[in-house]
Amino acid sequence: MLRRVLAPPRGPPALPPRPVSRSAADQHPPDLARERSKTVASFYNQPAIDAAAEKPSVRLTPTTMLYSGRSQDGSHILKSARYLHHELPVRIAHRIKGFRSLPFIIGCNPTILHVHKLYIRAFQKLSEFPPIQGGSDEARYCALVRQLLDDHKDVVTLLAEGLRESRRHIQDEGLLRLFLDKTLTSRLGIRMLASHHLALHEDKPDFVGIICTRLSPKKIIEKWVDFSRRLCEHQYGNAPRVRVNGHVAARFPFIPMPLDYILPELLKNAMRATMESHLDTPYNVPDIVVTIANNDIDIVIRISDRGGGIPHELLDKVTQYHFSTAEASAQDPRLGGALGQLLALSNRGQAGPMHGFGFGLPTSRAYAEYLGGSLCLQSLQGVGTDVYLRLRHIDGKAESFRI
Repeated sequence: MLRRVLAPPRGPPALPPRPVSRSAADQHPPDLARERSKTVASFYNQPAIDAAAEKPSVRLTPTTMLYSGRSQDGSHILKSARYLHHELPVRIAHRIKGFRSLPFIIGCNPTILHVHKLYIRAFQKLSEFPPIQGGSDEARYCALVRQLLDDHKDVVTLLAEGLRESRRHIQDEGLLRLFLDKTLTSRLGIRMLASHHLALHEDKPDFVGIICTRLSPKKIIEKWVDFSRRLCEHQYGNAPRVRVNGHVAARFPFIPMPLDYILPELLKNAMRATMESHLDTPYNVPDIVVTIANNDIDIVIRISDRGGGIPHELLDKVTQYHFSTAEASAQDPRLGGALGQLLALSNRGQAGPMHGFGFGLPTSRAYAEYLGGSLCLQSLQGVGTDVYLRLRHIDGKAESFRI
């Protein structure tokens, strides 16, 4: 009896079937798994990227884009697509090289690394696209470009977040500024070229691609004044009145896109400074004055507020990417009023709130310089700030920038 109890069973016990292990490749469509595998492999082995990064980019003047943007037979669209097909991988490879040159501890930040991988993925997709022979190839290329533009729409916000997370590790401010200036202005140039090609398919009055042949600075300023006032009213319950004066009837060829990035940031800064420096009288605040000055060479837009100005000890810091008054403002709104002119969310002015990481002003400066212009500030502490945005016309008389 005892032996029968202790004896091992004659056959193996019936075990429940083990669930089949599923790898990441099993859980996703084969094409997606293959693409991810290629992205990871190319992150470590990048001969194609290295080769493309050694090629010079071919930059266009806006005048060239303006006068080559129309043809009776539609050949301008194929020429534009072939130019992008060759140019975009080179420009993206240059930016990947920039990411690889970052200090190791910053480049390994998960958010920065995510942006790096976005650029690698874009390089792969664009460089592997076959030569563009006809209209069907061009249509598929347009679909790819639209997808990549959408994939990269949050890159500036992600860079701002990644650098905020890495701020304590940043020792060489000059290296960081050079990297961001090149990355952000290159991104602006790529988006302008890609958007220009897509816009060539449209037939809009007074437009050739993204170039407005009769741009009114007054109208574009008023558009972003309305936007900034709505944000300000939502944040503070009121917003300063904005008066536009000067050469309000001026019209000239220009690309609205850079202004769509810069103007909302400058206007948000001025409104925030004005409201936070008059917290005791929020429904009786001084006006913001925008003055337009135009000649045959330059356009200058001055935004003047009476929002308390910038303290002298901070004036040299306002164009540094890592500088922000968000923490101070969150602790003491009155202190934020004195520093309000310095703060903006990022260059995504179209969607940004009144508060955030101080990325808007240095980004606007970089964009203005990329376009052959400048962004300057004059401030009187306790009174207000004047911001001067100067840009060059694109009519060929004094054109000094290339995209």
